[in-house]
Amino acid sequence: MDVSEQVYQDSIKALDILKDVIHITPLDYSRTFSELSKGKIFLKLENLQKTGSFKIRGAYYKIWSLGDEKFKGVIAASAGNHAQGVALAATLQKTKSIIVMPETAPIAKINATKGYGAEVILYGKNFDDAMSKAVELSKEKGYNLIHAYDDLKIISGQGTISHEILQQMPVKPDIVVIPIGGGGLISGNAIVLKKRLGNKVKVIGVEPSYVAKYSRGLKEGKPINIKEAPPGLMDGLIVKGSGNYTFEFIKEYVDDIVKVNDSEVARSMFLLLERAKTLAEGAGAASLAAVLENKIDVENKNVVVLISGGNVDITRISNILNYELAKSGRIIKLTGIIPDLPGWLDKVLEKLAAAKLNVIDIRHDRITPLIDPGTALIEVLVETPEPSVIDEVIGDLNSIGLKFSKALP
Repeated sequence: MDVSEQVYQDSIKALDILKDVIHITPLDYSRTFSELSKGKIFLKLENLQKTGSFKIRGAYYKIWSLGDEKFKGVIAASAGNHAQGVALAATLQKTKSIIVMPETAPIAKINATKGYGAEVILYGKNFDDAMSKAVELSKEKGYNLIHAYDDLKIISGQGTISHEILQQMPVKPDIVVIPIGGGGLISGNAIVLKKRLGNKVKVIGVEPSYVAKYSRGLKEGKPINIKEAPPGLMDGLIVKGSGNYTFEFIKEYVDDIVKVNDSEVARSMFLLLERAKTLAEGAGAASLAAVLENKIDVENKNVVVLISGGNVDITRISNILNYELAKSGRIIKLTGIIPDLPGWLDKVLEKLAAAKLNVIDIRHDRITPLIDPGTALIEVLVETPEPSVIDEVIGDLNSIGLKFSKALP
């Protein structure tokens, strides 16, 4: 039995092991994203999985496969989602867990990992730094190392998603779009999809443009390790190293890999919230970004987009919402100079209210050297139902002797 067949058979076994442990997550047809992309888009919502991502699948199956060895304890390195998956899987199987996380890991993921029962150690700037520390500690303490992606049992567990997809789909998928970090998720699912559907289905991977190691590696014909991985919105996909198993599986079973940037992913996160009422983290929204930004030809095709996780800090969501609202002109900052006399600010606010602009924030500065004595600099952040009314409002304000203009929020 070759290795990929072993993964496929193990994925079937994992389905049975996991049936009373995990959620069968929804596969939702999205009319909105279908209209935007001209394809038939189905969202596989692994953000609704236990621990908020797909990682519990591989983690639980891997720890289960250790048998009594698991009671020595387990240790893992993770930027967040694998951490939570291993922590919960270990707790459910009554064994100890240590998770090494980068110092840059989101607070929400750190706290959740502790909440699932793990001891958390913060070390290094990224996953690879944390992984080095985890290897060191596993040898020191005798704990079982649970690799985040380059492990056949982990890969098999992740592949259970595609068995679910094929059970849930009303039609056979033409394309399945999957994010790539370390590569375990796409490896397991590509194997299952190709074993079951052959070349009738295309498997497309999505990488961050700034950590595109598999795209480069496939072109160069060998695994690539990125020397420096910058921080970014897709923190769950920022892995510098390529796996040995995952590189070979991706090379054999993945049809194409496309790249997305943080701005494109932010838009997808925003649209998922506003239109699909779905909270996704950056890594989880990367696959949808590739579809919405026309990186993949999906016209008239049945497309499954894997939303891999939803573990994101609320502060980051707030920043993304404001960023997208400003970019689309729904939040606009007006700046102007008014006489520093009673009643003039009220006149400005009356004009804004007449145009149905909602004032979010006002800043009033009378001591800046940028203006004349006896005047005040006003900055007003407004929410507008229609960006086109802003020019009319500015015209109305300037018609009464003021000097207002749009400014960057």
